[in-house]
Amino acid sequence: MNTLAEFQYRLPVRVSGARPGGHRGSSVGIGQEFAAHTRLFDHPDPRRIDVRASIRSMQREWLVRVHRQRVAVPVNAVVDVSASMRFGAASKKLDVAAAFVEALGHSAFRIGDPVGMLAFDDAAREDLFVPPRHARGMGPLMAELLRDCAPRQTRAQSRERGLREIATRLAGRACLVFLVSDFHWPLAALPGLLDTLTHAWIVPVVLWDRAEVEPPSHNGWMSLVDIESGEMRSMWMRDSVRERWRSAVAERRAQINALFARHGIRPFFNQGAFEPEALSRYFLEMTA
Repeated sequence: MNTLAEFQYRLPVRVSGARPGGHRGSSVGIGQEFAAHTRLFDHPDPRRIDVRASIRSMQREWLVRVHRQRVAVPVNAVVDVSASMRFGAASKKLDVAAAFVEALGHSAFRIGDPVGMLAFDDAAREDLFVPPRHARGMGPLMAELLRDCAPRQTRAQSRERGLREIATRLAGRACLVFLVSDFHWPLAALPGLLDTLTHAWIVPVVLWDRAEVEPPSHNGWMSLVDIESGEMRSMWMRDSVRERWRSAVAERRAQINALFARHGIRPFFNQGAFEPEALSRYFLEMTA
């Protein structure tokens, strides 16, 4: 029997909002988390009178208990659908992204958050736009759009333009943003785009295939094709090339970590099939 893939996520800070949900809120309302005592005159709700606290008060006034309300937060998956995301040995990275958004849809529905999707390559993909909604079928809907999306001729250098269009749409919104990409493009413009999303909580989801990060184990002549540009390059695989391959992967990972660390963000790296348990541990460590 197939089970729905889900992961647990919570924001590490208090957030404001009017709709009840699963995140710690900064406003008072219906909830289980005690915030403070206040006068019955200021908060006229006799059901919440605290008799013991009222007796102990110096002013001899009736005091009521005020609780913080748990709130819902809009969630947006921002997905890179450029040519490099269609590479993969066992499965394409775009299929892994589809598995992620499907799990995100199920998880957001269980928590009570509205969830939507925006996609980009060299521009924002209007055909893949899904506005945030709180509905049971959002996960399969977003996943199906990604699996069926048609490729377009793009350049790796132009992906920053598509991401800039997405960032402009989300600017000023307090929401949770999952930025899903392999980040195989120039990162120079990314700090400015992160500054645009200062009101959002960003979780970079770095999708890499094992064939990208681990070189072939056998020696011999091989041909490599740049999936973005279509350029072909031939090389002789040997031990020294494997070392440079692994060093380049480690350096790229360090660059991504350092770039996001300057904004107080820790990326989530996923190699191969999507691992919801690993993402749950990521959020558990972030909120601990």
